[in-house]
Amino acid sequence: MTSNFNLDFDRNERLGFPETVFGFNKDIDSIRKIAYSMIDANERVLITKIQPEKVEVLRKDFLDLFYDPVSSICRIGSDMDKKSKGSVAILSGGTSDEPVVNEAFYSLAYMGIETERFQDIGVSGLHRLMDVKMELKRFNILIVVAGFEGALPTVVGGLMPQPLIAVPVSVGYGVAQGGVTALHSMLSSCANGISVVNIDNGYGAAMAAFRIISGM
Repeated sequence: MTSNFNLDFDRNERLGFPETVFGFNKDIDSIRKIAYSMIDANERVLITKIQPEKVEVLRKDFLDLFYDPVSSICRIGSDMDKKSKGSVAILSGGTSDEPVVNEAFYSLAYMGIETERFQDIGVSGLHRLMDVKMELKRFNILIVVAGFEGALPTVVGGLMPQPLIAVPVSVGYGVAQGGVTALHSMLSSCANGISVVNIDNGYGAAMAAFRIISGM
């Protein structure tokens, strides 16, 4: 069992959110030990990118466990209490983007932020976005997830005034290059003021939204 970790138990006090565990590269014994250490410190536990076989081991130790197999995100303990201010809408180009959408959604739920998903409203059927345009106005922040050419954040950024966090997704053929084309498209967007996180980083987008809400 690996014990070479030093958990940041002061993060919640400093930043308003606890440390999150990236589960993909960690062995199950290390994840179990980290989870127990966090629970002993009265912290909730959020684990991203964790494989289902590891979750099945954790279920034997932790009864209050939630796992979303689509996004590979795992929570031990309850979500935080709902915060009274700030809401987020997550928009996505297609259902292939759902793993990243769900990672952002469950991360925000964990932080107690009101969040709603608007999926399969990509630019190849622009009327679908226009159908929900008025509803989107009630949200404080928009997270926009897209693969292929990554055009959706630019379109949304030209229509909606809220802070917008764009997430490129590793979905698409050939020159889509595992999300690199979408990343470059979002970074070079002509819609002013768009923020962009790394490829497939739904958790990062969620925490960017949380930081904005915390400053409201």
